Amino acid sequence: MNLHRPNSNEALQTANRSRHVSPQSGICSRCVDGCKGSCDLFTATFRSRELLYPGPFGEITAGADKDYPVDYSHLNILGYALGAEGVQADPDHATFPAVNTGTEFGTKNKVKMKVPIFTGALGSTEIARKNWEHFAVGAAISGISLVCGENVCGIDPKLEFNGTTKIKESPDMRRRVEAYRKYHEGYGDILVQMNVEDTRFGVAEYVIDKLGVETIELKWGQGAKCIGGEIKVNSIERAIELKKRGYIVTPDPENPANQAAFKAGAIKQFERHSRLGFVDYEGFMREVERLRKLGAKRVTLKTGAYPMRELAMAIKWSSDAKIDLLTIDGAPGGTGMSPWRMMAEWGVPSIYLHSMAHELCRKLQQKEKFVPDIAFAGGFSAEDHVFKALALGAPFTKAVCMGRALMIPGMVGKNIAHWLNGEDGGLPKTVSRFGNTKEEIFVCYEELKAKYGKEVDNMPLGALGVYSVTEKIRVGLQQLMAGTRKWRVDLIKRNDLASLTEECAKVTGIPYIMDAYREEALDIINS
Repeated sequence: MNLHRPNSNEALQTANRSRHVSPQSGICSRCVDGCKGSCDLFTATFRSRELLYPGPFGEITAGADKDYPVDYSHLNILGYALGAEGVQADPDHATFPAVNTGTEFGTKNKVKMKVPIFTGALGSTEIARKNWEHFAVGAAISGISLVCGENVCGIDPKLEFNGTTKIKESPDMRRRVEAYRKYHEGYGDILVQMNVEDTRFGVAEYVIDKLGVETIELKWGQGAKCIGGEIKVNSIERAIELKKRGYIVTPDPENPANQAAFKAGAIKQFERHSRLGFVDYEGFMREVERLRKLGAKRVTLKTGAYPMRELAMAIKWSSDAKIDLLTIDGAPGGTGMSPWRMMAEWGVPSIYLHSMAHELCRKLQQKEKFVPDIAFAGGFSAEDHVFKALALGAPFTKAVCMGRALMIPGMVGKNIAHWLNGEDGGLPKTVSRFGNTKEEIFVCYEELKAKYGKEVDNMPLGALGVYSVTEKIRVGLQQLMAGTRKWRVDLIKRNDLASLTEECAKVTGIPYIMDAYREEALDIINS
């Protein structure tokens, strides 16, 4: 494993003074009285609980950097020279641009997507709020699904209640749904997540009845890993408002000592936490049925990096309830507001969790039970990741859920717009080397202009960024699939992968590369 320094990390803006550290604690091997910092313990001495989270909040996304013994890089994609599936096997028909990267998920009311990826949950974090139009329009024009995460209604400053604790109107949720729908062309869908607070507020009733949302996603963890969604707020008035709405807010903004500390400038932010969710079979089945009676055409479930028992519950209960999609999110992942050490040290890493999921789905299939469509999540960012996840989970995995990989292009595109306007010193050289106008910078601009005409100028540049990255993944996936001689996503199989280590083979059940196709090879030699 690579060097891991638990007392020093750029995400926390901390660093060891010493070149040498104790491997387990991460403390400098020579800790000097009089050191001026700034390791984790040094900074926590006066900033305390602030060191639980990456920062500055609202300006970054963060992903844990723990190097696990086995990960997806320990799998390699196999290519063939023999035959083709899904196309006529000759050089004129079997070209890589002819590969169909489309996929679909669901039971009766299926959702089709042009590329087998969709966004992770973009919920109540500041990053999601201020960049929403970029993400939403980008997903819509790319033909992929968009997940609107938990607590969006609950933190809406302009939220209106109908005289009780139920939502009458949430302008921010309405804005989010309408932004995606504006350019939606029948591919993908907007999924609205619900946690404990969302259920209490009546989010499902509101978005289905007032906004026409068709897909509701239930949550088992992964808001902030195991403990629910979190955000920070900079105003004590806002913190008190959220506490009165029923949220857990820490430190308590109504405590006189905390109010004095905020006034003095010591406490700079308050944390808003969601409640822990608890599951049981009967309650889960009732909730799925309730959502369908409310008018939801699709009900999906997202589960986190829990051990195999909870994973089996998610798969079996989703089978019994005929869930439309089960997204299985492995560790470490992370977007912006998970406790840092929890993100690095909690949960089952992605490749382990996904290998467990395939094993359990296969056993369910052998019992001739319904197996829900599966999506894998947890640190994916490129086309080879997509292929490997689809292959590892085949034939059950229909798509890959991406978090930061689809957020970053939205933010970069937005910032290019600012730089083009002369803000923050204008275009950096990393961008200006390609040109000084959006037409020169964005390689997909003219393609979108040909399709949308002058309307393309009304699209936020972050949306063009999301489209560009999705297009890169689509074409890259076409190339990998053509190399594996598969011209449709549903034709990708587990035997299109090989494990580079015997340990990876043990974890995944994917043959060690020295054993992959060995019998076929020996048959050829011995014939």
